[in-house]
Amino acid sequence: MKKILFIAISLMASVALHAEDHTKFVNPFIGTQTDETGALSGSTFPGACVPLGLIQLCPEHEQYVTWDPCCGYDYNKNRIYGFTHTHLSGTGCTDLIDISLMPVTEPITKEQLAKGDFSQTMNHEDEGATPGYYWVKLQENGVKVETSATEHAGIHYYTFPQNGKQQVVVDLDRSTYRGDDAYYVVEGQRTYQVLMSQLRVVDDHTLEGYRVITGWAKVRKVYFRAEFSRPFAETLMMDGKRSVGDGKVINGKMLRAALSFDNKKQDLMVKVALSAVDYDGARKNFAAECKSWDFAAYRQMAHDKWEKALSKIDVEGNDVDKTIFYTGLYHTMIQPNVMSDVDGRYIDTNFETKRMPAGKKYYSTFSLWDTFRAAHPLYNLISPSIAADFVNAMVLHQQTYGYLPIWDLWGQDNYCMIGNHAIPVLSRAILTDIQGIDKEAAYKAMKESSMIIHRNSPFDLWEKYGYMPSNLQPQSVSITLEMAFNDWCVARVAEVLGHKEDAEHFYKRAQNYRNMFDASIGFFAPKDDKGNWMRPFDPLSYSSNGFDGEPFTEGNAWQYMWFVPQDPEGLISLFGGKKGFIEKLNENFTLEAMPGEHNENASGFIGQYAHGNEPSHHTTYLYNFAGQPWRTQELVNEVRTKFYNDKAYGYAGNDDCGQMSAWYIFSSMGFYPFNAGADDFQIGSPHFQKSVIHLENGKTFTILAPRKSDKAIYVKSVKLNGKPITDLRLTQQQIMEGGTLEFVMSPRH
Repeated sequence: MKKILFIAISLMASVALHAEDHTKFVNPFIGTQTDETGALSGSTFPGACVPLGLIQLCPEHEQYVTWDPCCGYDYNKNRIYGFTHTHLSGTGCTDLIDISLMPVTEPITKEQLAKGDFSQTMNHEDEGATPGYYWVKLQENGVKVETSATEHAGIHYYTFPQNGKQQVVVDLDRSTYRGDDAYYVVEGQRTYQVLMSQLRVVDDHTLEGYRVITGWAKVRKVYFRAEFSRPFAETLMMDGKRSVGDGKVINGKMLRAALSFDNKKQDLMVKVALSAVDYDGARKNFAAECKSWDFAAYRQMAHDKWEKALSKIDVEGNDVDKTIFYTGLYHTMIQPNVMSDVDGRYIDTNFETKRMPAGKKYYSTFSLWDTFRAAHPLYNLISPSIAADFVNAMVLHQQTYGYLPIWDLWGQDNYCMIGNHAIPVLSRAILTDIQGIDKEAAYKAMKESSMIIHRNSPFDLWEKYGYMPSNLQPQSVSITLEMAFNDWCVARVAEVLGHKEDAEHFYKRAQNYRNMFDASIGFFAPKDDKGNWMRPFDPLSYSSNGFDGEPFTEGNAWQYMWFVPQDPEGLISLFGGKKGFIEKLNENFTLEAMPGEHNENASGFIGQYAHGNEPSHHTTYLYNFAGQPWRTQELVNEVRTKFYNDKAYGYAGNDDCGQMSAWYIFSSMGFYPFNAGADDFQIGSPHFQKSVIHLENGKTFTILAPRKSDKAIYVKSVKLNGKPITDLRLTQQQIMEGGTLEFVMSPRH
């Protein structure tokens, strides 16, 4: 009887723990604004979506969506040009922005439709968002727009003012503007990179269409099916200035349609399903996900999906801290995105239609140079089944493309950034033994991706010189450091899987970082193919230092000096031991930039540490290896409190598909994946007195820091299940077994 009572009480406690609605702590507007100094901008959007869905339904604030912000939504602007169904979250480059709808109340003439500007002003007092739901009132025409989403469909609900004209403009020409050489001029008008598109009237309440468009993802196909809750009485379709009246089908590059509705009712609902495969895919997605005309039901379904995703971690704290935390967790789950249809079909890198096994999904939007560091380790920890799906998608990419993705968008590689950081993602998945992947196939993909020459991966130079000669390869120092790290990941997996010769070869290559360390100046520095250090060299400079080809990627020598996460002890030895290393590391966090030095990708500074860009993200944890963990704890707390807030300007730089957020999530729980390709974490300083991870295997891992306060940021001791941790290392296996990690905190180190 006592046992039954204990179980009942435990179940009640568990229910109580999850009774709180985690979505109420999500503020989708965090990261949508640049502050008055221009230093904080997350490039996020507040629109409707579900976790990892194909759809991100949000308005645009620019007639021509450009580079800042790349998502198209800017909290500082007050004009809306349309509501489109796909967006990138927090990236530094722009793409997507597909299939625009805009409700209007003034009669649309042919001239207006050809011009393509149906914009309305808005204000933030008449706007709101929660996970899976966004609404705004358009000021001039008085239309209230409410949106929600399913995995493959955007749901619109318009409330028109009484007695006015009711029209909806469907625009296939809205997208991103990527420079003066990336658009066409048709009949004297600028159009985007649309190669071909089609609009088709199926019946008096259904419209279908597609477009083929170039951009960051080179060539994309987007198909849609849209159904309206009321029939449209009139249809005006145009290709640029060319009108086809009330025709049923139109093909061209600048397609727009104005659909007119009677005004007997004020409300109008539109459901728009997308597919990257074909019309049949859009129709099947629609049939599976758009069965109801109950907008509230879609909003509730989206909410419930987000609540399930966010409840994987419980934290106890004040509302501001919980808002920052859960908004960050929310942002990590907007992307990657599912690219397969409900029937499992997807387009591979050869533009062939393939089908996933039953119950499996194909994913894309892998911002790997950013997300390998903390976002993918987070998926690996709290959602290993989804992490396995990501790994399988990357392996499928490699099997048709020849090597793993660099920056995968809409199922294609855009080659943004350097290195091949799908490798540490696969490495961590294998080393932490997540289920649902073929380890040998994944290892084969890692190995081949480390041997087949591709853009910014000249392995012939790597094997010949043991570094990247700066006169032969731009971004040479950064590539050397990042490829050495990737090689360690390959070597470690080879060792675990029993490929001894491979392990020896790649462990040797992983030490190549040493070949670009100039001991005479104490920096990793550019060197030519004759072994000569290239001059002039300024470690504070973000530029080319006077010779052809910048040696660093989105950073300077200070920020890249610390990127040896696979061998911190070896890095320390380059400075003659811990004393010299700490002196240099201290200088890194205190040395201010020279007047005039600036890089648009570097922000959030503490000395030369730049939290607004990813190469710095692990650096605060280096003090753990040098015998001063108190300094790691101090800096982690400073970064947490200085560069994150609950305002619209809540990030120190682009969120980059959740990486900026993932740093905060880990660092506020008290540990961080310092070596993202390994199977462990470094202990830091927890922000919350209590955090609970609800693991996929049914167990829970609890982090306790009962004495934590704004001043008590230092860790005096830490125990795992009652046993002291003295090496500041926590393995994922230890977490997956469940238990309690308990910190004793103090205001003094």
